[in-house]
This record gives sequence, structure tokens and C-alpha cells, in this order.
Amino acid sequence: MSPLFLSLVVIMAVVLLLFMVLKLKLNAVLALLITSIFVGIATGMPLNGIIESIQKGMGGTLGFVATVVGLGAIFGQMLESSGGAEALARYMVNKFGQKKAPLAMVLSGFFIGIPVFFDVGFIILVPLVYALSRDTKMSLLYYGIPLLAGLAVTHSFIPPTPGPVAVAEIINAQLGYVIFWGFILGIPVALLAGPVFGRYISKRIVVFPPGFFEEMPLERTNKLPAFGQITGIISIPLVLILCSTVTDVLVKKELLLTGKLTEIIGFVGHPFTALIIATLVAIYFLGVKRGFRKKEILELSTKALGPAGIIILITGAGGVLKQILVDSGIGQVMAEAIAGSAWPPVLLAWTLAAIVRVTQGSATVAMITAAGIMAPILEIMQLTPTHLALIVLSISSGATLLSHVNDSGFWLVGKYFGLNEKQTLQSWTVMESIIAVSGLALTLGISVMIN
Repeated sequence: MSPLFLSLVVIMAVVLLLFMVLKLKLNAVLALLITSIFVGIATGMPLNGIIESIQKGMGGTLGFVATVVGLGAIFGQMLESSGGAEALARYMVNKFGQKKAPLAMVLSGFFIGIPVFFDVGFIILVPLVYALSRDTKMSLLYYGIPLLAGLAVTHSFIPPTPGPVAVAEIINAQLGYVIFWGFILGIPVALLAGPVFGRYISKRIVVFPPGFFEEMPLERTNKLPAFGQITGIISIPLVLILCSTVTDVLVKKELLLTGKLTEIIGFVGHPFTALIIATLVAIYFLGVKRGFRKKEILELSTKALGPAGIIILITGAGGVLKQILVDSGIGQVMAEAIAGSAWPPVLLAWTLAAIVRVTQGSATVAMITAAGIMAPILEIMQLTPTHLALIVLSISSGATLLSHVNDSGFWLVGKYFGLNEKQTLQSWTVMESIIAVSGLALTLGISVMIN
């Protein structure tokens, strides 16, 4: 088959996916599976081969993602239910003071967003934003945009949040590298989209919390976990995974000899083990030690797996699309075409994610679709672990672009901040786009520098 025909198949596959999600309102999992079958049939794969590719793609992807996302969800649930997220934010605001509260809010959102889902973190901390706005007579957006930026950047950039975990698994990137570069690039992106943009937009859109002239005492003020305890628990999986990655690099460069110690570090620092340790520590210190009954902890753990389930299945379907593209030979053709073009992989990955994001709204579906299309290309190009990590971040950046009326986050923010549609576009949508564009600029810049 000609490269032109195979390229048309990929374009038609993306159009079909968007049609099913947008017009037919099919669930993303079903839409991705149907799209994968379409690609297989269009490229002449044997029907039995298509079924085998579906099974291989689904099983190979979920073996890793289901474990990491599931454990991460339980970990985040304990942090949420114990009041740990609120404790961290309160400490930061008190430490920085009201004048630097926007900086405190972006950093709070950044660290809370690591174990806690975006919408949950926002709903937990929005009363603190209300209180700051009431006390200082400043627009809600002065504090709210920094909080949203911190949450949004971490949600997209730093494992074990589901998005980057799923993309990393599909394109075979190492989580340690993604965590490292996620922090390096994520912090300046969050500062630009948060305090810097927040200061600008809060002067142009002045909104106040519900019941502005009423006192809104926050609950649990004297019962929150200690700041040091929360930061320590959040750091456990990140530090363990990074230690394992650094050890692996040293061994490969022959700066460290392989032995029992390196084997233990690699085992403890594997995302499975690191998250099991962190989750058990969270259950004990944030659950058992704070008076939660065993039944309550079990119920919280079960509750946490509900939102994680759909993410896991969508990721599995994305793995199927990747496998079909590999087995059909499209990946080989696309890789050769990209290698001979002026398009850097980072820019192509960002563009694919951005197109899907803007048209259908879901950042998760955008990430998974872009990763599925890019995976077979990247396998053949044999990029370094750093380049693969940067591509994960470029996909995540593209999947934040232009959040508008087809995104649930758009309505969530508008509702809690009392914004109309125009104001939400001017604030939330622009903030998300700043994250997307600055994320692309940084990933593209770093990828060029390390070539």
C-alpha cells in the first residue's frame, strides 16, 4: 500500500473517532475500539489478526496502567479524606502571607494535584480561595487562577496522575524521566499561567465569592494533618521512582556496578512498589492514626477506584489503537515520512493532541489518541529516554489547549467562580492555552538543545 493511502487511513480514523464521540455520543472506549477495527480492515489485516492485536494491545497496556492508576487513586483518596490537601494549602498561605498568597495557591495546587484528581482538588480548596477573596477584597480570579494553574499543570505533567502515566506507557517512556522533566518544565509553566496571568485577568474580571459580605468559616481548621507529614507522604513515590531511575542511568553508564543494592533500589523504586508503599503509609498515618475505622478505609478505597475505572479502560483502548497501527505497518510508513520531514516529533505529538482536544473536549481522550498514533512512529525512531519524556509532556500540553464549552472543566470553573461563558473563556480558557503553548515552547526548546 502506498504511503499516501496509509496516511489517508490515519486521517479518516481520527475523523471517524471524532464523529462517533461528538455526533453519535458514543463512549470513548467503544469509539477507540471501533476506530482500531476500521484501521485494521482498511489496511488489509486478517480479521483474526485484528482480534489478536486488540487483545495484545489492551492486555499489554493495562498490565501497567491499571495498577499505577488504581493505587494512585487510593493514595489520593486518603489525602483528600483526611484533610491533607487543605492542610497543605493552609500552611502555604499562612507561610507566604496574603500579599504572596497567589504564589502559595499555585504551589499548593501543584503539589496537591500530584495525588488528587483535578476536579476534586479544586472543589476541596475553593473555600480557601473564597476566604482569601473575602478578606482582601480582591477578585476571586486573583487567587483562583493560580490554584487552577497549579492543579492543571500537575494533572497533565507529573505521574502518578493518570494522563502522563497512560501516555508514558503507550509510548514506552520511563516514569522517572517524566517526573523529572515534569517538575523542571511544569513549575515555570504554572507560574506563568497562574500568578502572572492571574494578576492580569483579575483586574479585568472582578468577581467575588457567594455571600461576599457573609462570614464563611472553614471546617476542620484544628483537625488537619501536619504540613510536614503531608509533604513527606506525597514525596514517597516520587523520590523512590526517581532514585530507581538515577540508579538505572548510573548502571548503564557503568558508573555503578550491578549488585544486590541496585536490585533492591530498582525493585523499591518501580512504580508498583513505590505506590504500594506510599498508599500503605497514607492509609496508616492519614487513616488509622486519625481514627478512621477499617470499614471506612475500605469504603474510601473502593470509592476511589470508580473514577479511575473509565480512565483505565480508555487507556487500554488507546493501547489497542497503537497495536493496530504497529501490526498494520502504518507505524513504519509514518515513521519514515516523519524522519524525512521538517516536523519534530515533539511538535507533531502536540499538534495531534491539540486537534483532538479542541474538537471533542476530553483531555484524556486527546492524550490517549495522540499517544496511540505516535507510539509506532517513536518505536522505529529509537529516541532517548529524555526525548520520550519530552514527547509525553508535549502531548499533555497539547491536550490542555483551548478548553471551552465541550469540556466539563469549563463549566465547573464557571459555576464555582460565578462567571458567565464569556468571562470563563477570557480566564479559564486563556489560562489553559497558556499552559499548552508554553509547554510546547519549553519541550520543543529542550528537545532541540539536547539533540
